[in-house]
Amino acid sequence: MNIRKFLRNWALPLSMIAGASGYLFCRSLPLSPTVKEAVVEGVSYVQPILIFCMLTLTFCRIRPSDMRLRGWQWWLLALQAGLAVVLCILHQSAEDSTGRLFLQSTMLCFLCPTATAAAVVTTKLGGNAGTLTAYTMLINLCAAVLFPVLIPIVNPTGNIGFWLSFWMIIRRVFPLLIFPLLVAFVLRRISPALVRSLVSRPDLPFHLWVVSLSLAIAVTTRIVVHAEVTPALCLAIAAGSVLACVVQFAVGKKIGGHYTDAISAGQACGQKNTVLAIWMGYTFFDPLTALAGGFYSIWHNVYNAWQLYRRRPD
Repeated sequence: MNIRKFLRNWALPLSMIAGASGYLFCRSLPLSPTVKEAVVEGVSYVQPILIFCMLTLTFCRIRPSDMRLRGWQWWLLALQAGLAVVLCILHQSAEDSTGRLFLQSTMLCFLCPTATAAAVVTTKLGGNAGTLTAYTMLINLCAAVLFPVLIPIVNPTGNIGFWLSFWMIIRRVFPLLIFPLLVAFVLRRISPALVRSLVSRPDLPFHLWVVSLSLAIAVTTRIVVHAEVTPALCLAIAAGSVLACVVQFAVGKKIGGHYTDAISAGQACGQKNTVLAIWMGYTFFDPLTALAGGFYSIWHNVYNAWQLYRRRPD
């Protein structure tokens, strides 16, 4: 078997396995708590750098005119926001803690914005990275406005006001989305030759994403291992996250298909910024809801791996 072809076809599953096993291996080493914390902090710095680089490379292929608004974007925006509000209302009537955490976690998965890396995967699948990028900005802005409204309802014991939570979310998501876009547009203006050189390496953003995915799965594994949760509650959170994943990919593709943009709409609706979901769970909701982001990271990447495998070259 051709090793290079094998690695290309199975890059995502191998990356996920490497991330999980790498964390478990490091955890088994007799390292001091200080060293382990330094490793965790190092990963938190490396991940944004990788995302910035791969987005800049991807955005070098996008012209401002490509980021046009389409009808499917407004339908998906209404769907995700509407389902989050419905789940928030149901959360208020839930009587047991397992039911409340299930609804809270599922709500987090529905309203969590599109992953910044979705543009990389969409391009690889043959979709329109421009329309997806436009939707990514819309859903991030929607989440930044709607989450601060829902947070006091779901978690009334919190002391974070609307404007503070709005600013915390905006500050976390938009720099990694806006800055690479601006850098790419500036490069197109001042150095077309450099942009042509970067664009001539179409697989480079994907390779960076594979490394980033490995780190993200390592973070997910750490959260799952350290979570103090009963099996029943863990199963409920996992079920809510997989339900949200299946529904959003299916509905996104269905709605996008009516606008001949099924791939972009499916990725826009289904591929989530799970790092943000984990952070929001810890920061604004019951900390156990962070598990939903961790589980969702597994589900959407397994589905992406399957999609990419189906499109593999013969």
